[in-house]
Amino acid sequence: MSYFTPGNLEIANEIISRYPVAKSALIQLLHLAQEQEGWVTDDAMRQIAELTDTTPAEVKGTGSFYEMFKFHPVGKYMVNVCTNLSCQLLGGEELLAHAEKTLGVKAGGTTADGMFTIEDVECIAACTEAPCLQINYRYRLRVSGDDFDDLIDDIRNGRAGDIPEHGTLGRVRQHIPAAAMAGVLPPEQAKERPVWLARNDEPAPAGTAEGEEE
Repeated sequence: MSYFTPGNLEIANEIISRYPVAKSALIQLLHLAQEQEGWVTDDAMRQIAELTDTTPAEVKGTGSFYEMFKFHPVGKYMVNVCTNLSCQLLGGEELLAHAEKTLGVKAGGTTADGMFTIEDVECIAACTEAPCLQINYRYRLRVSGDDFDDLIDDIRNGRAGDIPEHGTLGRVRQHIPAAAMAGVLPPEQAKERPVWLARNDEPAPAGTAEGEEE
């Protein structure tokens, strides 16, 4: 049984066509699968394996390396509250406790209506804007308890238009015309040295000592 919708299957095949080895498309196909369902299902991994001439175990092994991929149902909105050092010093733990109280679930849980999953996460690289969090990987900075409550209220009432449902990374789908493809060969067909490596064979400009930067 096909997991991808006809439209997404067409996108999947286009993505695969960009690479000389189909396996190289695994991460992008995992993102596509998660965008369709909100998480990566077993059926999705089986079809990705078929499309890339790999096994479901290889697909799972690749995806499970990355925290962003979820292999179980999650809420439509993933709330990641940072409690690493900078955020912790400026109220990250308190913000997490407030978020748990507001949503009525502990970190790792999902609200009964399936709207929100909350996670206690490591550094999300916005240390100067602590305490911070992400909603479906969109940043919210210097967040107070009141700010959090307003954000949740905005999402529930359709006023957070900049935050799509979980799984959607970008609003504009990348499309590379065939004429603009890089034309990279499969490794077994590559006979010439890469351009960047071949540059090392060029003589140094006059007056430049060997190994010296220009």
